Formats: sequence, C-alpha cells, structure tokens
Amino acid sequence: MLVRKVPGFVPASPWGLRLPQKFVFLLFLSGLVTLCFGALFLLPNSSRLKRLFLAPRTQQPGLEAVAQVASHPRARGQESPPNPAPAAPAPGEDDPGSQASSRRRKGWLRRTHPTGPREEATAARGGSATALRPQEGSVLSSFDFKAFRSRLRHPVLGTRADRSKEPQSLVQTQREKIKEMMQFAWQSYKRYAMGKNELRPLTRDGYEGNMFGGLSGATVIDSLDTLYLMELKEEFQEAKAWVEESFHLNVSGEASLFEVNIRYIGGLLSAFYLTGEEVFRIKAIKLGEKLLPAFDTPTGIPKGVVNFKSGSNRSWGWAMAGSSSILAEFGSLHLEFLHLTQLSGNPVFAEKVRNIRKVLREIDKPFGLYPNFLSPVSGNWMQHHVSVGGLGDSFYEYLIKSWLMSAKTDMEAKDMYYEALEAIETHLVNVSPGGLTYIAEWRGGILDHKMGHLACFSGGMIALGAEDAKEEKRAHYRDLAAQITKTCHESYARSDTKLGPEAFWFNSGREAVATQTSESYYILRPEVVESYMYLWRQTHDPVYREWGWEVATALEKYCRTEAGFSGIQDVYSKVPNHDNKQQTFFLAETLKYLYLLFSEDDMLSLEDWVFNTEAHPLPVNHSDSSGRGGG
Repeated sequence: MLVRKVPGFVPASPWGLRLPQKFVFLLFLSGLVTLCFGALFLLPNSSRLKRLFLAPRTQQPGLEAVAQVASHPRARGQESPPNPAPAAPAPGEDDPGSQASSRRRKGWLRRTHPTGPREEATAARGGSATALRPQEGSVLSSFDFKAFRSRLRHPVLGTRADRSKEPQSLVQTQREKIKEMMQFAWQSYKRYAMGKNELRPLTRDGYEGNMFGGLSGATVIDSLDTLYLMELKEEFQEAKAWVEESFHLNVSGEASLFEVNIRYIGGLLSAFYLTGEEVFRIKAIKLGEKLLPAFDTPTGIPKGVVNFKSGSNRSWGWAMAGSSSILAEFGSLHLEFLHLTQLSGNPVFAEKVRNIRKVLREIDKPFGLYPNFLSPVSGNWMQHHVSVGGLGDSFYEYLIKSWLMSAKTDMEAKDMYYEALEAIETHLVNVSPGGLTYIAEWRGGILDHKMGHLACFSGGMIALGAEDAKEEKRAHYRDLAAQITKTCHESYARSDTKLGPEAFWFNSGREAVATQTSESYYILRPEVVESYMYLWRQTHDPVYREWGWEVATALEKYCRTEAGFSGIQDVYSKVPNHDNKQQTFFLAETLKYLYLLFSEDDMLSLEDWVFNTEAHPLPVNHSDSSGRGGG
C-alpha cells in the first residue's frame, strides 16, 4: 500500500493519527468547549441560555416586579406606594388584551400564585411568600379600607336618627320623593335597557352610542353610588351583580378619554370607597390602564380619543381640525388618576396628571386666562377661546377640588385656581342692565354675552372655594357665587316649563333666555341644582331648597314619561316634545344633588368628600386618625 512506502509513517489509531497528534487535537477541542461555555455565562443578555442549562434559583419570583416598582421614577412630591397585599380578582374578568398590556408596563403588581410543582411544594411548606408569581386578572393593593373609613369625620350616610319616632317633615317628604324618582328611573332602565348605556323611554329600548369604545352599562356604573346613598339596597345589589357578571373590558372601539374617566372610572372608584367591594377597585384600575395610551404624545397632554384595540390615539375631528386637545377633557383627570395610583400602587397614573399640571403651569396664558384648545404635539394654544361653560368648565372645578381632596396640601392647585378665578372675574364676569351677574365667553378679547347651562356649576364652585380665599375676598366670593346662582335660577324661572335652556343670552333687551330654538332644549342637566346644593350647605338659606323643589316638580311634570325620564326639546313650550333619552348623568348627578339638597349636611359631608364632575364622591386624603367613624 502507498502509505507503507512513506518513510517514518506509523498508523497509530483508527483515524490515522499518531499519539502526539491525537493529544494536540483533544487539547484544541477542550479549549473550544471551554470558550463556548465561557461565552455563555460572560456575554450580556445570556439569561435565556442560562435557563436552558441551569436549574431555577431558590429566590422569590416576585422580586423582579417589586424592584421595577421601587426603581420607577416618581413624580415630584409623590410618596412611595405602600407594601402590596393581594386582592381578589374581578369576577368574570376576561380581558386578555388588557392583561397583556399590563404585563408590559413597569410597576404593575398583580396577585401571585404557585405556578409549578416546585412553587407548590414551597407553598405547602408555608413559604408561599417566596413562591408566588404575578397572576393576570387581579391587582395588588395595600389600601386599608377599614383604616380609611376610621379617618372619616362623619358617617358616610350621616347621623341616622330613628325616623320612625319623628313626625314626617316637609323636607323628609321631599327627599322621599326624589328617592322615588330615582327608583322609577332605575327600574325603567332595568326593565327596558339593562346593560345598555342609556334608556330610550319613548321607544322602550336601550342605546349604546359611540363615546365609550364598546363598554356597556354606563347607566349602571353611573347609578351605583346614588343607589347606595339613597339606601335602595335591592337596586344596588342588582347593579353590583351586573358589574360582577357582565361588565367586561375586552372591547375594541374608540372611546372618549374624558367620558370614560368621569363616568366609568369615577363611578367605580366611588362605589369602592363607599362599600369596600373589591370588584369595583379592580375594574377601575384595569380600565384606567386601558386609557394610558391616550397620553402617548410629545407633550404628555393626552388626545381626546383612545382606541382600546390598537392603543392608538387621536384628537376629536371637530377640535381645530383634529389638531387640539380640549381643556375641560385633559384638565378633568386629576382627581380620578390620583386615586387610581392610591388604590393600585402604580405611580404612572399620578405621573400623567402631574405632567399635565406642569405643562399648564408653565405655559403663557393670555391675560391669565386658559383657552380651550391646546396642541398635544407643540404644547401651544391653538385658539384664544375661553369659556367657563362647555370646553373649559371642569378644568377649573378640578383645581379647587384637588386642593380640597389633598386635605389642603396641594398648594399648586390652590394657587392656580385663585389666579384663574381672578382672571375670570376681571375679563369675563359682567352684570346685565337688569342686574344679573353672568360669566361671558371670550374670543380673543371679544365677549359673547351668554352663559351655557354647563357654566351654571360655577356658582357652586366659587362657593366651595370661598372659605380658603384671602380673608378680604371671602365675603366677596360668597356673594359672587350667590349672584351667579341666582342668574342661573332666572334662566329656569323665565321659561314656560321652569327648566333652563342649554344656553341663554344677555343682549337686545333680553336677559337669561335662549334666543334661538337650537339652544332651547333641556337634557336633564344637573349644573343648576348642583349649585343649589353647595349654596344650601354653605348658607342654609331656604330659597335654595325652594328652587330645588321647583326643579323636581318641573321634572315630574314635563320630563317623566311612562317608561323613564326624558329630556325635552323646547323649555319654552308647555307641550313637551321629548328627546327620548334618559341620560346617565340624570341618575348620577341631577337626582343625587337634589337628594343631598334635602338631606342633612353630614350625609357625604364636604369635610370628607369631593365630587368629581359626574358627581361621584371621592374621599379627602385625611392623613390623621381622628375621625369619628365612617359608618
């Protein structure tokens, strides 16, 4: 063979290698293996490969999520969330899309549970705290409901005297009538539209609308706290059962950030604070999370519409050709979002609204006024239109209420409120030739001498803030609040139905009346009776109860139908033409404020509660424990 003819060649192995060659080959091979394993452990981002070769370490699996919360950058002055404690999952929750987005966000703690044999064994040995992993469908919280209730200055429903031993008074009869109206409105909704967003009483069916992104049951959520307040226990349990069993968040439409926040989240938060029922807390937090994509803008000012399926956002097409966010919308998130952080331990909600506050604090304001349209891209005002009515209203309301809700520690909100009020009084407040005080609208220095019904909340707002004004201004603000409320009452008194129009003017010798049919409608709005309630609690002047009863009587006469309450299209006609809609805010606000007007002051005491712009009570952040019980 050829190989045998080669001098010095000695076959030493089956591969034809001598022993020295074999040794060198093995040495090379071992070096290669060592290099590979070294790279496995030393190169960055190799944790996935490590898990292929290493057994799990015996550490607490939940530590990673906790560390994320601990390292989350916090807004200025925000306290760290307390240690988390598990909470029950929301019954019937089936929102995988929301759960997936929850997992992607830092700091979102969830209830944990054993997930495998190793963890189950550890839990069985009593070491469940080290064996728990995040579980979708529930939200951790350290909120101590009993401690919260103990800090309230007054029982939630007020001092409950034994009324069976007292003669029936006029005010009791009036209060019971308001309660009956609520019961009728609820039962009509339940019979013909349960689960739909609103009742259409003339056609006796339900209406969904397109504001809520596919969410249903707006009337249910908006009614929860009113039913509880009025001690309509059976009806409240019906509403609660619907939330538990039928209120699902796996929706995919486009929703109004503002409307979902004030109605759904506000309603769920207040229901939790009134009852301690976990289902309300959990649903509120998960729904709040679904709104967060609205804030994905260069300035952090949210756009008005959020798509629940894609997470995209956009501004309303009518708002400066889709280029603007609306002051009343992005300015009316503060109360609810602070409570979402309080109940979830997730700082992101508070951070979002504190950024809005920062932008508004720093931006130049024409004559100290806040225009209604702001670009969420550039952070600049888009048009110098100022209104304390529609488009602007609840922004101002949330400033003074943020101050009150903070137990009077949010000095920034206080300063912004009184600065804005001074500018409003200087540039917008007018007195008509007939002696009626009103707040006009401002368009680049030109005034429209009209008030919208929505602006009639301002009498109550100014009264609410009068106590904390400079001492020399307090009496003045109380008088201003009373004069504005009187003007709004006149808009009711000067109509044929004794219900007020959507807007009323002060020109051409006509005062506090609508001047065109397109502004003559009434859709069960609450703002006027809201101011009556605040002025009553501040002054106890019987005129406010008299005016409130006039409204209740007019509602019964002109808005009550056989199957619920309906708005009317012309307040100047005694033959009502109904609009076929029982608005959710009629149950949430109008009837609630009327009921409180005829109740004692310690029922939902203003020492303990602020009302969001949908009249949902949210608690004042009392930090001490000197309360007298929260029954």
